[in-house]
This record gives sequence, C-alpha cells and structure tokens, in this order.
Amino acid sequence: MTQAQAQASHSAATMDIAAVEAEAQRKIRARKQLVIGLRIAILVIVLGGWEGGARLGWIDPFFFSQPSAIVAQIVEWMVEGTSQGPLWTQVLVTLEETVLGFLIGSVAGVIAGIILGRNKLLSDVFSLYIQIANSIPRVVLGSIFVIAFGLGMASKVALAVVMVFFVVFANAFQGVREADRYMIANAQILGASPRQVTMAVVIPSALSWILASLHVSFGFALVGAVVGEFLGSKQGIGLLISTAQGAFNASGVFAAMIVLAVVALAADWLLHALERRLLKWRPQAF
Repeated sequence: MTQAQAQASHSAATMDIAAVEAEAQRKIRARKQLVIGLRIAILVIVLGGWEGGARLGWIDPFFFSQPSAIVAQIVEWMVEGTSQGPLWTQVLVTLEETVLGFLIGSVAGVIAGIILGRNKLLSDVFSLYIQIANSIPRVVLGSIFVIAFGLGMASKVALAVVMVFFVVFANAFQGVREADRYMIANAQILGASPRQVTMAVVIPSALSWILASLHVSFGFALVGAVVGEFLGSKQGIGLLISTAQGAFNASGVFAAMIVLAVVALAADWLLHALERRLLKWRPQAF
C-alpha cells in the first residue's frame, strides 16, 4: 500500500468515526427531547384533567382543590403574605432547619459509618442498638423533641438529624465494607498507617455510596423539619400546612406542598452538581 493510499484509508476511517459519533449525539439529543416532551405531556394531561374534572363537578374542589385555585393561593402568598408573615420567611425558616439537620445528620452518619465500618469490634457491639433505634418510627420522636426543646428551631433540627443520620450511616457503613480489599492490602504493604488507609483508600471508595445517600437524606431532612413544624412551631411551611388544614383550605395545603417540592428539586439539583464535581473520575453511565 502506498503512502497516499494509507492516508486516504486513515482519512476515511476518521470520517467514519466522526459520522458514528455525530449519529450517537443526534440520538442522545433526540431521546432527551422525547423525554422532555413526554414529561410535559403527562403534566398537561394530569393538570388539565384535574382542572377539568373540578370545573365539571367530577372532582370536589373543596376536598381536592384545583390547579387554578392552587396557583392563585401561591400568588396571594407571594403578594400579600401568609397569616404567619411573608412567604419567603416561611420558606427560609424551613430551609434553615432542613439544611442544619441535613448537615449535622450527614456528618454524624458519615463519621459513625466509617468508624464502625473500619472497626469490627465496635460494629458488633453497636449493631444491635443501631437496629433497635432504626426500627423506631422516627417521626414519633418529633413529639419528644417538641417537649424537650420547645417550639423553636432546635426541635425541628433534632428531628431532621435523626431522619438523616440512619440513611447516611447505612450507606457510609456499607461503602466502607465494600472497599477494595486488595487496594487496602497494597496500601498496608507499602507502609500506610490505618489513618492513611482510611483517608486515601477507604473514604474515596465509599464516596459514591455516601453521595448517593445524600439525595435521599435531604428529602428526609425536609420531611423532619416540616413534621416538626406541623407538631408545633411559630413559623415555617409545616405551620402553613397545619393552618390550612385547620381552615379546611385544600388549596393552601397543595400550595405549600408545591413550595416544598420546588425547594426539594432545587436542593437535588445542587447535590447532583456536587456529585458530578466530586466524582469526575467515575465513568459516565449509559
């Protein structure tokens, strides 16, 4: 084969690869557009059916409200405020309780999971107590926390911490146990101390487990904060829900739920961004 023929063959192969990559990118874009379109279609069908059913009398708006009334309630809260004060104040109060509970519970869960995952004796000793504590419906503890800490922020944060801790702990513990034993053995052969093994091998191996738990645990933290506010508080989205329930205001209940959903989705997006940044080394899933 002459040099010219080799160059021509190489150019043809390069063009084929580029064409395949372009086709793959086109299919990916088409699939994303399809997913977005289907999501919008489902949303339109559900909301349209709900609104139409309420207007036609098939759905009782007193009990289940209707989308137009829910939007009107949110607009009213944004413009005129709620009975407890500005809507943004209620959101910030709940968000502050949620974030504090999420951070404290996550840090405590990660530390406990790593310590017990690395120490077989401690794991065997505390496993029974952890199982007992985990079997208790944690929402029930909200009443205890309200009695102990009052109607302030502390009781909501405490409940959020308890809700988050066990989720993060379980994943951190399992992630440590799933760490590559060969890598640990190699690090020990090279003279790494237990602390160095934990920091350089075990924690990076467990990082994907830990980050996966954070997506779920933030939702649990939000639930803990809202339930705590529902049981007794001076401000917050949970109090909005409780007040709307007491007034038989279904639109207010649904409106508060939508506000909570927006907060949860925003937090989940931030956690995904953090995960992508910390796990750049991980291959992309197909």
